[in-house]
Amino acid sequence: MSYSHLKSSTYRTTIPFPISTFAGEMVSNLFHSPVHRFRCTLLLGLTFFIALPCFAQDWIRTGTGLGVEKVRLAASDFKATTQDPKNADLLKAFNDTLWNDLDNAGIFDMVSKSFYPLQVPGNPSEVRFEAWNGPPPNASMLAFGDLGVTANNVLVHGWLYDVKNTASPQVLGKQYTDSATTEGARLIAHRFANEIIFRLGGGVAGICESKIYFVSDRSGHKEIWEMDYDGSNQHQLTHLGTISLSPRISPDGSRLAFSSLNKSGWDIMMYSTELSRTVSFPRFGGTNLSPTWSPDGTRVAFSSSRAGEPNIFIADASGGNSRRLTTDRGPDVGPTFNRKTGSQIAFVSGRTGLPQIYTMEADGTNVQRVTDQGYAVSPSWSPNGQFLSFSWFRKYGAGAPGANDIYLMDIASKQWVQLTHDGGRNDFPSWSPDGRHIVFQSSRSGTEQIWSMLADGTKVQQLTFSGRNSQPNWSWK
Repeated sequence: MSYSHLKSSTYRTTIPFPISTFAGEMVSNLFHSPVHRFRCTLLLGLTFFIALPCFAQDWIRTGTGLGVEKVRLAASDFKATTQDPKNADLLKAFNDTLWNDLDNAGIFDMVSKSFYPLQVPGNPSEVRFEAWNGPPPNASMLAFGDLGVTANNVLVHGWLYDVKNTASPQVLGKQYTDSATTEGARLIAHRFANEIIFRLGGGVAGICESKIYFVSDRSGHKEIWEMDYDGSNQHQLTHLGTISLSPRISPDGSRLAFSSLNKSGWDIMMYSTELSRTVSFPRFGGTNLSPTWSPDGTRVAFSSSRAGEPNIFIADASGGNSRRLTTDRGPDVGPTFNRKTGSQIAFVSGRTGLPQIYTMEADGTNVQRVTDQGYAVSPSWSPNGQFLSFSWFRKYGAGAPGANDIYLMDIASKQWVQLTHDGGRNDFPSWSPDGRHIVFQSSRSGTEQIWSMLADGTKVQQLTFSGRNSQPNWSWK
């Protein structure tokens, strides 16, 4: 089906653009008719406008904090301090995780382990400065330490040394303990990596303990899943046995808002991460989709057709005091708050034909069109409030060159840069808490999977492999 007709019991609107997923929703069987038959609907796409400046790559590196000179960092394998049978496996899990965390950070020039001296230190007394600060490592910083398992606990000592400063080299010295499990060892590695990133990355907190929420059909239904930022520890959260979409975690991580199809239609649902179950949230009538949280966690914006066509509504976090923000002929979907100020909302509207991205004040005033060509959807606001990432098919139409790709725009200057390049269909970008990374959905591997990249489009990595996985949302911290 190349065109769709949105239907409810009270209205019918012809939508002049293809259906699949519109503004963060990938919904088949969207609108529920009076006879409880569902027609494929809801719109999705990807696109944008404005001329790319010749300095775009430099601009995006500067804009996302990736333009500064990277610290040359060596991270030696930690040494074992006990002979416990668990030690070898936990040591490998720790070492692999620590290296990957530091390599993924985007702020380090990691020294290849092939350049390391034969004798790596396990404690400060074993550090040979000349072996690390000279060729071939030429390291500026060295992370090292030891790990030991005793009974059911693992104990780790970690240090970070400035090996160029032999007089006062210690930057960091930490001790950690956790359960003697692979997850416990990984958690310690995440924490130590975050400490290093914070100290060497301009005081910006690391993302190694952050989570990504997404939709997966690997259980037979589209359910909400959670994973670590690096793709590890993937597990199912909801078990509703229906279609659930658009997971959005609250700023404090306590609740997860999402859309779900039930007997009455599409409703906004709430899942408590503390109780590990869904909790009550009002049902508004009509089709309700694409919830999003304000930065202070006190409000939820979403799309609802309760008044006819889908428009943007806002409500208290409990669902109370709901009010309508947009009134133009839509549909209007996919709202996202300015994550720094909370005073602006970006959203997608089909009011002029093909879907385009708009911004407005959080009270619905001062509506501004951001894109003016192609097919633009799935806006996501950066943590610093400066950038919008989104999906854009710039030259949309039969036989048009290009594809659905992820773009990034500086809202003030309206300059943009393309981050992905014709590698399948790319959609649903979501920012990491540090503003240095973006997670997104892509079909480049043949099926819809979750991928991550640095915010300048480099270091692209696949995070999911089983089933079909889509609509990722990165936690706020």
